[in-house]
Amino acid sequence: MGKNFNVRVYGLFTIENLILVTDELIRGKKVTKFPGGGLEYGEGPGDCVIREFKEETGLKIKINSHFYTTDFFVASAFKASSQVISIYYNVQLNTSGKQNIDGISFNLSEYENSTLQFRWLPLAVISENDFTFVIDRKVASMLSEQKIIAL
Repeated sequence: MGKNFNVRVYGLFTIENLILVTDELIRGKKVTKFPGGGLEYGEGPGDCVIREFKEETGLKIKINSHFYTTDFFVASAFKASSQVISIYYNVQLNTSGKQNIDGISFNLSEYENSTLQFRWLPLAVISENDFTFVIDRKVASMLSEQKIIAL
């Protein structure tokens, strides 16, 4: 069996010093991660994060800036012969009117064979220990360091 790459794309969506995270049940395992998912063939990373946000949250977003791309080796937690590369973008709502974002913190919904629940995590206390996957942990650490530098 050959080796392959698994490219994941995530959005860092913040409002008033809170960041959106998702708690999911994936293959029977509870995980906490940032909203986003897998890049599809023929799709650019920016298009992927916009699509994933729309599918998962119903929100229309736009990309503000690139935040981080994996710069170390990570084997997939679900398929040992696959290397994970994750791309993170700072995102915001793409709307001129108001969108109801209260509805996302809160209800369980079925999304492809996973159960999703979104919640807001205060940036003031974000920690790598809040997340399941090693790359998300790295990003949480970077967000925490950024908060300290900004003080």
